[in-house]
Amino acid sequence: MIYTTTLMSSRGGLIGSLINKVRPLAAASISNTPAVPSKTLEEQVGLPPRPKKPLTPYFRFMREQRPKLKAANPQITTVEVVRQLSKNWSDADAQLKERLQAEFKRDQQIYVEERTKYDATLTEEQRAEIKQLKQDLVDAKERRQLRKRVKELGRPKKPASAFLRFIASERINTPQGDKQTYREWHQKTTAKWTRLSDSEKEVYMQESRKEMELYRKAISVWEEKMIRLGHIDVVRHGNLIDPPEPKPRKTLASKDI
Repeated sequence: MIYTTTLMSSRGGLIGSLINKVRPLAAASISNTPAVPSKTLEEQVGLPPRPKKPLTPYFRFMREQRPKLKAANPQITTVEVVRQLSKNWSDADAQLKERLQAEFKRDQQIYVEERTKYDATLTEEQRAEIKQLKQDLVDAKERRQLRKRVKELGRPKKPASAFLRFIASERINTPQGDKQTYREWHQKTTAKWTRLSDSEKEVYMQESRKEMELYRKAISVWEEKMIRLGHIDVVRHGNLIDPPEPKPRKTLASKDI
């Protein structure tokens, strides 16, 4: 069965689209500051970046030859560059490969020495922090992969909350001004939501409850289908736990005995 929902009567499609846009912004703190380059794990715990591994002979060859190939073929694509350089590496003379291999071995020895000195400066606490950060990255990657997999399998989308519905409607009724940043508009709109009476909020809450009920039915049907198809990893854990067997009730006869 396919469940369809409407949002705020005839303007549902438009507001639904706006909800998708404001959902991530309302869920997180909004900032207009430029993106900061990501730090290494070591830098995140207050350490200087660890020594970098040297390039292998093949990647040294790529580094040397890529500018020459791009200069000779300005319109060449990245895929074609990699394909051509890979072929050129296979056909490269032995003397060139020996030179690159010697450079790699020299830099590898330097790297091992620098890495040994670097590791010796780490405290046990810093090692533990770095280990935890690595695990956090692994966990985050697994969550991203699971979200992608869930989307590909067509999981029903959870409806927006009453607050997000209000934010979406305000995008239409009182849009952001020309000289107003989104952060300023969002703060003003959030303050307006807090001033609404319970009856005014109830309009948005009714719509949210209505769609949530449809969502619960749809997600239940979808999860049953996923279990039948063997996609257990995308089903909420609580739905995989069988309820405990009811305890047998004692009869009056057994009490008398």
